[in-house]
Parts: sequence; structure tokens; C-alpha cells
Amino acid sequence: MNFSATTAFGLEAVVKREVTRLGFSGVSALDGRVNFSGDFRTMAKANLWLRSADRVLLVMGSFKALTFDELFEGVKALPWGELVPEDGKFTVIGKSVKSVLHSVPACQSIVKKAIADSLMAWHKVSVLPETGPEYKIQISLLKDQAELTIDTSGNGLHKRGYRMNAMEAPLKETLAAALISLTYWRPGRILFDPVCGSGTIPIEAALMASNTAPGLFRSFTCEAWPQTDKKAFEEERALARSKKVDVEEVLIFGSDKDPEAIALARENAAKAGVAKMVQFETKLLASASLPGPRGIAVLNPPYAMRLGTPSETERLIKDMASLIKQDDSWSLNVLTADEFFEKAYGKKAQSKRKLFNGNIKADFYMYPGV
Repeated sequence: MNFSATTAFGLEAVVKREVTRLGFSGVSALDGRVNFSGDFRTMAKANLWLRSADRVLLVMGSFKALTFDELFEGVKALPWGELVPEDGKFTVIGKSVKSVLHSVPACQSIVKKAIADSLMAWHKVSVLPETGPEYKIQISLLKDQAELTIDTSGNGLHKRGYRMNAMEAPLKETLAAALISLTYWRPGRILFDPVCGSGTIPIEAALMASNTAPGLFRSFTCEAWPQTDKKAFEEERALARSKKVDVEEVLIFGSDKDPEAIALARENAAKAGVAKMVQFETKLLASASLPGPRGIAVLNPPYAMRLGTPSETERLIKDMASLIKQDDSWSLNVLTADEFFEKAYGKKAQSKRKLFNGNIKADFYMYPGV
């Protein structure tokens, strides 16, 4: 089977590296996705272990479609009956970019009808009750090339299962993991987030340090499919549990001025099973101190558009600069949508990567220590 791990734009290289490390074959990266191939065990492993991807899609097929007839016949010819049972509930979502068939509702309706015809012929039935397991199908049209996929994940992979509560506008777990992966941090080094909110960045670092599979605390839509190899999921979960390592030394730290946020961070860390690995405290950024030498600071501070005034953000950035100046062996890595960041910080970043925090365009500024 062919799969596609979707990702936020700018993180394709990070996800490709994760996919390659998992040992999958046929790996290639495109805008917003990384393709690979495998079997049901691959599907299980990808959902359990991918830290920075948004979803794992099963690619049913692709073909050129310039007319609705071509779309209908192309969809109908795909082997839906091999995967979807006669009582399967199948919903269709769609998108169209630079294609002749630009009406998404019309395309969705045609795809639904074509799949229904295919399933009725395959299962030799005249009615599809759609009372069984769910199959979320997407029709994507890009420059007249149609691609049909089925979502294997269900809820986005950022929903790890440990963060039941969060502060306003929390950073997605998948993006937090990607930011950490883009830095020089590795398990065994200090990591510090002095504006940690509900603790997403420190907790994701702790999951990495303990080699905990990010999907270990949740289930996936494809597990309810009758064709899915349930034994593969059971064995991959057992293998993931066996790969976890105990980390006794506290090298991951988070602080925030809001005591409610810190309480949530501690609660989330406990649910993730990494409470003993992370130290959280309530503290203003202006009074924070670095917790040791040669550490990595990873931050997603409040943006000016959310704080309301650029002056508050500038004060925050200057406090950040004062913190890092305590020890020039430290590296600073900041995700922000504030374009005046470098000016307020007083130093140009050694490297900068354009990313998206949800729908917000942001930059990841990186200042390696000496």
C-alpha cells in the first residue's frame, strides 16, 4: 500500500527524516507531505511513531480528470471493496487547486456516487447502510490530477492523549516536536522553555528523551476497520512500550508567569508519564535563570497580535535576550510571527525558517551558542 504523511509547510524535511528512520521504503517528499509504502504494520508504526506529521493517509490512487465523467470513472475503477465493507460509513471531503473541476461540492458528490457504485458491485448488494466503521475519504485535485486518499489516523496526530486541558492558543504537539528536532538539542542535553504555557515543548522533549512513541496513549480510526491487521497494532504497541527508557536526571525545564498554566503543565506531564523528567516552576521571564551550561532554549512566546501591543512583546524579547546573555554557550530558538523580532532582540539570527503555526505565518529564529 502507498501512504502519505501530511505535514505543515516547512516541516517536510523533518517528517521525511522521521519516516526514513522508521525504515519505510519508497520515501519521497512533496509540498506538505511525505510519501512512503508498506503494509498494515507500516500503517500502525507510522501512526504510533511519527512526531511531527499531522496525519497518515492511505493513497487509493490518482489519475487525470478534466471532466466529471473522467472523475466518476476514475474513482469507480479504484479497489474500494478491498478495504471498505458493505456497511462501511464513508464520508467525502475535497479540495481543488488550479483545476478545471473547481467546484468542490460537485466533486465530492460525484466521488461519493462513484464509490457507492463500486462498493455495491463489489459486495453484490443494492443498499449500503453505512452503519459500520468510518472511512474518511478525500478527493484532492491539483492541476487536474485527482488523488483519492483515506485517513487512517482519525483525530490529528497532534492529539497525543496527554493534553486534555490547555491555555489559550496552545502550540500543537506536532509542531512543538518539529521545533525541537530543528535545534541542536539531543537527549542528555538541557532544554528550557521559559514561557512554556501548558508545557507542550518540555513534554514533547521528555517523550523524545524517554523514547516514548507519541501515539502510544491513543487509538486510530483504522483500527476499527475489519481488514486492518489487529495483531500488527498489538505487536507494534508492545514493541513501543518495550523501547521506552527510564530517565532519572532532570534536564528539561519549563517556567511561566501564570501559575494556572504551570498547574496544567504538571498535570499534562503526569498524564504523559514524564512528570519526573520535567521541572516546572512559576516565574517571570525577567527573573528566570538558566538551569545549567550548554543548554537549548526553545520558545513560542505570545505574539504581538495576541498580546495586543508591540511594546509588551518588545519587552518580552528584551527579557529573552537578557536571559540568554547569562551564558553564551546556550542556544536560543524562537518561533514568532512578529517580524520585528531580530530588531528587538538586537541581533540577526544565524538561520531562519519560515513555518506556519496553524494559519499564522511565523519564523523560527535560531541562535546557536558558542
